[in-house]
Amino acid sequence: MAYNIHDLTEFSNYIKPIACVISVEMFPDGSYGNIRIVTGNDAYLASGKNYGDDVTAVHHVEFIPDQPYERYILKDLNFEEYCYRSAVLGETLHSYIHPEKLPFWLYLTVMPLNSDKENIYYCLYSQEISQRTNYSYLTNIAPDISAQVLQICIKLRGTDDFMTTMDEVIGDIRDLCDAEHCCILTSDFAQRKCAVLCEALSKDTKLLSMKHYVNDDFFYIVETWPETIAGSSCIIIKDEQDWKYLEKINPVWYESMQSAGAKSLVLFPLKVRDETLGFIWAINFNTDHSQKIRSLLDLTTYFLASELANHQLFRRLEDISLTDLLTGVKNRNAMNSRIDSMIAEEYDPTLNAGIVYADLNGLKTVNDTDGHYAGDLLLKDAALMLQRHFPDCEIFRAGGDEFMVLSVKMSEEQLAASVEKLRQASCDPDGVCFAIGFSFGKVGDIVKTMRTADVNMYRDKQRFYMMHPERKGYRK
Repeated sequence: MAYNIHDLTEFSNYIKPIACVISVEMFPDGSYGNIRIVTGNDAYLASGKNYGDDVTAVHHVEFIPDQPYERYILKDLNFEEYCYRSAVLGETLHSYIHPEKLPFWLYLTVMPLNSDKENIYYCLYSQEISQRTNYSYLTNIAPDISAQVLQICIKLRGTDDFMTTMDEVIGDIRDLCDAEHCCILTSDFAQRKCAVLCEALSKDTKLLSMKHYVNDDFFYIVETWPETIAGSSCIIIKDEQDWKYLEKINPVWYESMQSAGAKSLVLFPLKVRDETLGFIWAINFNTDHSQKIRSLLDLTTYFLASELANHQLFRRLEDISLTDLLTGVKNRNAMNSRIDSMIAEEYDPTLNAGIVYADLNGLKTVNDTDGHYAGDLLLKDAALMLQRHFPDCEIFRAGGDEFMVLSVKMSEEQLAASVEKLRQASCDPDGVCFAIGFSFGKVGDIVKTMRTADVNMYRDKQRFYMMHPERKGYRK
C-alpha cells in the first residue's frame, strides 16, 4: 500500500509535540538527493507562524506539502545527516541543540518509518522548544559520552592553571575524536582579532600548527564561519558531498582547508549569551563516529564556553585592577607587583634591568589655570610619548604626574639613547615636558636602581624650574 499525504498527515497528528514526516531520496551510487518535508501535524503547521521576522533561520512562507526542506529553513548539513541516518540507516536519534540563528533550544527526536518506495525513505521528525536551557535534556545522552564530558568538566573546575588545563583538555578531545588535529581559537569580532588558545596534534600528522596560519589576515576567514554554520549549531564535513557544499558556500575557507590537508572537519562555535567567544574544531577525525563526536562536542562546548567566559572575565578584571584607566598604561599596583616579584627572586637576579622615571613638569599649573580636563589630556599625551619611545618596555603611572619605565631587554647604551631621544621630544615647556632620570643595573639590585633613577629625576626637575621659574606659578 502506497503512502499518501492525507494518511501521513493523519498519522503525524497522533504525535503531540511539533512533528513532521520527512522523505530522503537515495541514488544508486549511495548519495542522497532531495530531502523533503512531506507533511506535518497541526502543531508543526502552527509553529511556522510563531517565529518572528527577526528569526532569519526560518523562511516565512506558506507550507506546501512534499517540498524540499530548504523552502522552510536554511540548508543544514547536520539536519540532513540526521534525516539520512534515521530514514535510510534506520536509527532513532536524539539531540538537544541551540542552533546558531534561533533564539531558543531544540530537543530533537528522529525515528525511522517504513518505506513504500525503492529509492524513497521516511522518518518522523519531532521537536520540543525551550526558551531557556533544560539541563535534564543536556544530560540525556549516552553513558560513555556522559562519562567523557564529566572527566573534562572535573579537569576544568579543579584547576588553578587555566592554560595548562586547556592544553590537557584539547588533547583529550583530540583523542576522543580520533582526530589528527584539535584546536580552540578565541575570537574578538569587535576588534577583528583571533588567537590560538590551545591545540593538539597527533604524533604522525603532517598537518601544521594553527599558529602557522593565524595572522592579521586570518580573521577574514574566521568572520565567515557564523554564516557558514548558518542556522545550525555546528558544521561537519565528512565526505565528498559535504566538501562540495562547503566549496559552494565558502570557497575561500574550502581552498584553505584543502591546501592544509584536511579530509574531514567539525567546527563548533563557543558561545555564551549569544556572544561568540571562539571556535573549536577537529580535523581528519574518524568519520565512522561522526554522530558520537557531534554529541560529545555539543555538550562539551557548552562547558568550555562557560569556562572560557569566566577566564576572560577574570582577566579583564585583573587588567582593570592593574591598568591606569586615564592613560591606558599600567598603574602603581602593577608596578609594585612587578618590583615585588623581582625582589622575591622570581626573575633571574643577574638579568639587566633599566629604570626610567619621567615626571611631567607643570601639571599642577595646567590643572589650576586650564582645568583638570586639560591636565588629563596632557597626561594622555605624556603616556603616548613614552609608549612611542619605549615600545618594548613596561610603562607604569607611578603617581599623579610621575611615570616609570622598566626595561629588562635593552642594553645600557640602548636605554641611554632612548632616554636622550625622549629628552629632545619633551623639551617644550608649554607641552609635554618631562623631568627624566634613569639608572641601569641588575634585577637583583632593582631597589637601588630605582632609587638612583629617582634621585636623577629630581635633579633634572630642579634644573627645569631653575630655567623656567615662572612654571611654578602660572601657565602662559
